[in-house]
Amino acid sequence: MDSVIFASDAKHALSGALAQLSFSRLVVLTDTNTQSNCLPLVGTVLPEDTLFISVAAGEIHKNLDTCSLIWTRMTEAALDRKALMLNLGGGVIGDMGGFCASLYKRGIRFINMPTTLLSQVDASVGGKLGVDFNGLKNHLGVFNEPETVIIAPEFLETLPKEELRSGYAEIIKHGLIRDAAYFSSLKSENWEDQDWESLIIHSVGIKKAVVEADPKEAGLRKILNFGHTIGHAFESFFLGTSNQLLHGEAIALGMICEGFLSFQKVGFSFEELDRLTHMIFKVFGKVGFSEHELDPILDLCLQDKKNEGSTVMFSLLNSIGDCTYNIPVNREEILEAIHYYQNLKSA
Repeated sequence: MDSVIFASDAKHALSGALAQLSFSRLVVLTDTNTQSNCLPLVGTVLPEDTLFISVAAGEIHKNLDTCSLIWTRMTEAALDRKALMLNLGGGVIGDMGGFCASLYKRGIRFINMPTTLLSQVDASVGGKLGVDFNGLKNHLGVFNEPETVIIAPEFLETLPKEELRSGYAEIIKHGLIRDAAYFSSLKSENWEDQDWESLIIHSVGIKKAVVEADPKEAGLRKILNFGHTIGHAFESFFLGTSNQLLHGEAIALGMICEGFLSFQKVGFSFEELDRLTHMIFKVFGKVGFSEHELDPILDLCLQDKKNEGSTVMFSLLNSIGDCTYNIPVNREEILEAIHYYQNLKSA
């Protein structure tokens, strides 16, 4: 399991981590946002011969074409197998940078320094790496652990409100699947006014415990996918359109739909479904979409990585704080869950 460092000073923590590692050369991967907003916070502690690679920001660029650009730059710089990669950015940079590091010359070591709330509480832990392919989210990937993960809440000050809210969806999910008291403590009114550092530490603890119990997602780790089967389908469908959703916005929608499936399939109470729905609606509002868009969205659900053959397998809630997994759900039931969402009145 990767080592996670919670840092009050990002620059000091990175300097210490680099001093502990022996490497031939450092390569730093950023996107255009983190290059301008985050790199200056740590840049003075980087070696003089550091190779800097910056790529276009956004999920739409998380693909093999961008990987090819990264590998080309690394090859042109003649990086050897003892090079070290620092991924400074959100979930896209962490996923794609780790993937590129894992394949370059059969693998070089890497450090993740997540800069968004979403990546700090979710993508930074667990060793899942990958890129999107043919419109399917994280369709190509590997499991591989970073040398260390440095989580510094000071990076949150660089985020727009919608990016902070996107990360909050995963915090809500952690409470729903594993910790009812934690869920009850989370705000829906004035949600942005919270002790983010304590929430990050608690959420990372939840995810880390689950991942350590099931590193390769053979069983228990599947509960972390609650909200993601339907959520990923909506995220993938709207990617690159005028209605593009941030990851957390799509997962919020997915959690309401999959909360309804929990009510239909595994005995999740209607009272708890209503509580889940109200809380998520208060924070995220409602995503609009039309009936004719649902067929291709349902098709995307059938491509989910958790499926077994043609059977769509879901992680669903027995109750708030208790999640089960490997629940088969058919296309008609998924459609009914999406209609439940569509018919809700906006908060």
